[in-house]
Amino acid sequence: PSRVKLVVGDITDTELVNSLVAEHDAVVHYAAESHNDNSLKNPRPFLDTNIIGTYTILEAVRAHGKRLHHISTDEVYGDLELDDPAKFTENTPYNPSSPYSSTKAGSDLLVRAWVRSFGVQATISNCSNNYGPYQHVEKFIPRQITEVLEGRKPKLYGTGENVRDWIHTEDHSSAVLTILEKGVSGETYLIGADGEKDNKSVVELMLTLMGKDAADYEHVADRPGHDMRYAIDSTKIRNELGWRPQYTDFEAGLKATIDWYTTN
Repeated sequence: PSRVKLVVGDITDTELVNSLVAEHDAVVHYAAESHNDNSLKNPRPFLDTNIIGTYTILEAVRAHGKRLHHISTDEVYGDLELDDPAKFTENTPYNPSSPYSSTKAGSDLLVRAWVRSFGVQATISNCSNNYGPYQHVEKFIPRQITEVLEGRKPKLYGTGENVRDWIHTEDHSSAVLTILEKGVSGETYLIGADGEKDNKSVVELMLTLMGKDAADYEHVADRPGHDMRYAIDSTKIRNELGWRPQYTDFEAGLKATIDWYTTN
C-alpha cells in the first residue's frame, strides 16, 4: 500500500480535520497562506488559513489527545539591520511586519495558549527561507529560475541587498522529524543552516550557474515594508536534539535545484 494518502480539503473544515486527526498519531501543521506579496494584495485569506485554520487543528488535537508540531517562520521576529551581529533566537520578541508574518505570529501564540490552558502536547519551529525541488514558482528562487528558463530577465526588489537565511527543504524536513521524535512539549526550536545570502548574490549566482551573464537582471520598485535581513541561531535544536543540516554548500544545493526545475 502507498505510504501517502492525499486528502484535498480545507483546514478550516472542522468535520474533515476532526476525522483525519482522530485516525493518526500526530499532526505536523505545515498548512499556511505564505507569500508576502499575496498578503499585501489581499490579507483576508491569511486570517482564515493561518488563524482560524490553526485554531481548528488545535481543537481537533485537543479533542483527540494527539501530538502536534506547528511549523512557523522566522518572519514573526521582524527583521535585523544588515550590520547587526545578532541573529534570531527562541527568545527574540515578536515584531511581524506583514499580514503574512503577523498571522503566523498569531498562530504561534494560539499554540502556546493551548499548551498552557488545555495541556495540548505541542511544539513549534520557526524556520528560515526554504529552497529546493517542488517549491511553488511564486517563491524567490523558483521564480528567478523559471524566468530565465522562459527567456525573461529575473527581477530584483529594490537594491537587492535584502539578506535571507537559506535552508534546503530536506534539512527543514529532517529537523521537523527530529523535533517530532525528540522535542519537548511547549518548546520552540529555530531551524536554520547558517545560509545568509543577499538576494542580489543569489540571483547573480543563479544566472552564472545557468550559463548567463551575472548582471542580466532588472531592478524593480521595492515591496512595501520589505524586511532587510533574517538570520537564525539554531544552537538550541543542535545542542538539545542533536540535529545537523546536511546541505551546507549553497552553490551545490542551488545547482541541484536549477537542474530539477529545468527537468520538470
